[in-house]
This record gives sequence, structure tokens and C-alpha cells, in this order.
Amino acid sequence: MAVFRGETSTAGEAKVAGERSLLLGVGVSAIGIGMYVPFSLVFFHHVTGLSFTLVGLVMTVTGVAGLAFMPLAGSAVDRFGAKRVNLVLYGIRALGFALYPFAGSLPAFAAVALVTALADRSFSVVQQSLIGEVARGAARDRLQASTRALQNAGMGAGALLVSGVLALWGTGAFTCTAWANSLAFALAGLLVGRVRPVPAEPAGPCAGQPAAGYRMVLRDRPFLGLTAANFLTALGYSALSVLFPLYLSTWLAAPDSLTGAAFTLNTALCAGIGVLVAGRVRRSGARRTRSAALGALLFAAAFAGQIVLGTLRPGQSATLAALLVIVVVYTLGELVHSPSGGALSVSAAPEPVRGRYLATYQLSYSLATALAPSLFTALLAVDGRLPWAVLTAAALGAALALLRLERHLPAEAVHAEPPAAAAAAAAAAAAAAAATAAGRPATAAA
Repeated sequence: MAVFRGETSTAGEAKVAGERSLLLGVGVSAIGIGMYVPFSLVFFHHVTGLSFTLVGLVMTVTGVAGLAFMPLAGSAVDRFGAKRVNLVLYGIRALGFALYPFAGSLPAFAAVALVTALADRSFSVVQQSLIGEVARGAARDRLQASTRALQNAGMGAGALLVSGVLALWGTGAFTCTAWANSLAFALAGLLVGRVRPVPAEPAGPCAGQPAAGYRMVLRDRPFLGLTAANFLTALGYSALSVLFPLYLSTWLAAPDSLTGAAFTLNTALCAGIGVLVAGRVRRSGARRTRSAALGALLFAAAFAGQIVLGTLRPGQSATLAALLVIVVVYTLGELVHSPSGGALSVSAAPEPVRGRYLATYQLSYSLATALAPSLFTALLAVDGRLPWAVLTAAALGAALALLRLERHLPAEAVHAEPPAAAAAAAAAAAAAAAATAAGRPATAAA
């Protein structure tokens, strides 16, 4: 594994130059996101003074436009580098929220919302590309886990913060919240600016071909298979926020407070043990395809549990206990799948066209998010257990696809560490242990 600026963690894993700044920037920006996402319609209604109908229409239109912009963001990453594009997006988001309180007319709000939505929708592509730009090997898996944990913690903290502000000062505080978001994104950009990309890897067979653009992505069948498998898993990621509340209130006739309890438990586990779980998976030496498949299987187990619960329909206390167990299994699936799946996609993308590859991959999340509401409500109208059955089949299909794709993906994508390096490290550790047991001083491996 490469060593980045000579920094190592206590576990002996290489660290990224400016890693603390990167993670702190992720946490700060997540606080800003948490301050408006849970209250988006109300937030923009009070900030701009426009009706809820107009605000909702503008958000829908600009959101769809943002999806169309993602391929351009991928091309920009390949041309200018992920760090530069990341800083530009932070700047656009900071400027957008600073201008929201002055966008009282429909054209002004639509213009600001459009520009901000383009930056918001493209940010995941650029963030993933940045991880690939600044880290190699197992460091990518660690950053994937750390950023996800901080995003969950930051969004939860932001939601609590704005709730307290609104309780003290009322809805008029939304304007101050918009400016606080602007400052959060600006500060996050300054922090991320301290990150240093690692030197480019030796040129591969795709070097000098970035002009091939998205045609190169479309010819890469294993990567398209990986993207399709992720679409199946991404439907499961939408289940907690879209299907779960409807299922509780309609099929199980459970109190709405259970939804809040489930979200709180999921967020707390993601923030509290996400890095720990990912670290255990990473240190186990499991191939990324197999750990991602394990996460999908845990998803399938949680969804199957919902089918059983929806069939038995026990009393309220038993329902609460069962739901909490199901949410724990679901969250473990998320914590196992997300770092491995993210690092797998980043490492499977050829470096010269990584932005285009990851833009294609991230579309699987966006399409699943867009499809989930209509799909889940249509299936729920037939039978409350039917959407969970579809999700179970999708998760099992994703796990099988990941395992079948393993031999077709690049070795550096499947393995967090190259097999030869891992074997050498294991041999060195065994030699050191044997020398210590024999009372001789261990010598460093060459």
C-alpha cells in the first residue's frame, strides 16, 4: 500500500494528507444540510415568502435539472480534478444560501434554486471522485466509512440545532439559518482546500483516452453491471425514509412515533458505530465485492423480517421490539455495504475518466430515489408486504450480481490491498511473532 506523506494511523493504515480537514469539512457541511433538508418546504417558504405550491414546484423542476447536470460534473472532474470542482461546488452552495433571503420573487428564487440544485445533485459524484483522488487502497474504505458516519452525525446535529433555533425565535429564524448554512459551506470549502491529492498511479491501458468520454463507460460491461447491482441495493436505501412510514401507518396501524424512533436509532448507529463496523470488515481482509454482498444480504434479511411482521401483526409492544431489531439489521447492512460498495466503484473506475464513471454510478442512486415513491406506493396499495418482497428479491439479486462480477472487475477494485502485498504483510507479521516467541528481536521486513 502507498504511504501518504508518512502519516499512519494507530492501526498502521496509511492516512491521507489533510485527512482531518477533509473529514471536518464533511461534518461541517453535513450540519448545514441537516439544518434545511428535514424542513425544506417550510424552510424555503419562510425564507422567500412564496407559497408552498410554488416552492414545491420549483424544487421538483430544479431537482430534475440537477440530475441532468451530473454527467457534466463528471466530465469537469476528469478535466479539472475533483478537488477543484469540489471547491467550486462548495462556493456555489455558500453563495446560493447567502442569496436565498433576497430571492423573494419567483424568477429570483427559481434562478438561485436552480444553480444551488446543480451543485447539490453533483456533489456526491465529486465527493466520491475526491476520495479516489486523495487516497489509495484501504484508505478509501476508511474514508468512505468516516465520511458516512460524519454525514449522519452532522445532519442529525443540524436538524436538532435548527429545531432549537425555531423553538426559541420562531420561523423568522429561518433567514439566519440560511446564512448559517452559507457560512457552513464556505468553511467546509476552506477545510477541504487543505487536502492534498496523491500522485497519479502509473498510466494504464486507458491513459490518454479521456476524450472517449461516456462511450468508454458504456463499453465497460463489468462496471455497468456494478452500477445495475447498486441500483437494486439503492432501492433498499430509500426504504427507511419512503416506505417505512407508510407501511407503519397503513398496514401495521402503528403510531407515527415509531417512525421517529426508527430514524433516531438508524442515525445513532450510523454515527456511533459506522467507523467501527467498517474497520472490522476492512481488517478481516474480505474482498470488497463480498463485503458489499454481505451488506445486501443483511438488507434482504431485514426486508424479509418486515414480511413476517406484516403477516403476524402482533401487539404493539411486540411490534415495537420487532421493528427495532429489523432497523438494527437494516442499519448493519447499510454500514457493511456502503464503505465497500463506495470504494469498489471508485477503485473500479479508470483514473483518467473517474469522474465520468462515478457520475454514471451515482445515477443508480438518483434513479432509485426518484422511482421509490411511486413504486412503493403502488405496491403498498396491493398488499403491505409486496414492496418488502420486491426489495428482498432486489437485495438478493444485488448480492448475487456482486459475487458474479468479482472475477470481471479489476483486482485493485476487488481487493482493498493487492493480494501479494497482503500476503507479504501476513508473512512479516508471522515472522515477527515467531521471533518474539523464540526470544529473538524481530527484524523489519525489507
